[in-house]
Amino acid sequence: MVDEEKPKLYVNRWGDTSNPDPQGPGSYRDGCSCFDQYKAHPRARVGFHTELQDTSSAGWKHLLTLIEEAAADGREEFRPLVELSPQERRQIITLPPSISKLTAVKRFVLYGSNLVRIPPEMGAMTSLEEYTPYTSNRLHWFPYEITRCSRLARSTVSTRSLFGNYKLRSPFPRLQPPQASVAELDLTGLEPRRWGATAIHTCSICDQPIEQGGLHQAWISLRVATDVLPLLVNACSPACVAALPVGAEDYIPSPHQGGRVDQPASDWD
Repeated sequence: MVDEEKPKLYVNRWGDTSNPDPQGPGSYRDGCSCFDQYKAHPRARVGFHTELQDTSSAGWKHLLTLIEEAAADGREEFRPLVELSPQERRQIITLPPSISKLTAVKRFVLYGSNLVRIPPEMGAMTSLEEYTPYTSNRLHWFPYEITRCSRLARSTVSTRSLFGNYKLRSPFPRLQPPQASVAELDLTGLEPRRWGATAIHTCSICDQPIEQGGLHQAWISLRVATDVLPLLVNACSPACVAALPVGAEDYIPSPHQGGRVDQPASDWD
């Protein structure tokens, strides 16, 4: 009698956050209708996600605890979503500023998240080498501060979900006109519908407090690790915007305001 071969076990590299029916009953993430992620619609208009993070939710409080634990033990790999229940994962639409404490983390896995925005404090994760927000289909852009992660060499991002991606050339949200003064703005309580973020503290370029100058937003698409990402810049002056690098090849080369802006033809035209 021939012994049957033992079945092989394959490691799920993403942890246990995958879901065969992400919109079905018990789903841990919401749908997104910002733009068609499978077919190009060049005349479509888009905006920022407007959801606000519920900081009283169980998921948010659990995430804060996980970040403190990771910072305390100096771990090099951080997979917070696998520690959260499906209900808790759905409650997380952004990350707390305390991720700036994760200076030892080299691999950051956010596979299948419900995120709609990433805070600029991610730029403080100076040891980061690999970033995986794959299948986070509601995450359409990243803060320019991610470019401060100088060791970041590998990324896995769902390209079709990005503003201006090369496959579909989905549009960018139109940004607010430059603000010569922020005296009338509450920079700690902004409307994400208008500004993309709920708080802006420092300049994305020079890291100086925004309160000392105006607020000048811009889009620029740059290669970050493996992928070209649409980056939102919050600058304190026109000079800082002018200091931005040239956009990635086959993308809009200069900083722009989004809205009705000409993009290179889609590779899938």
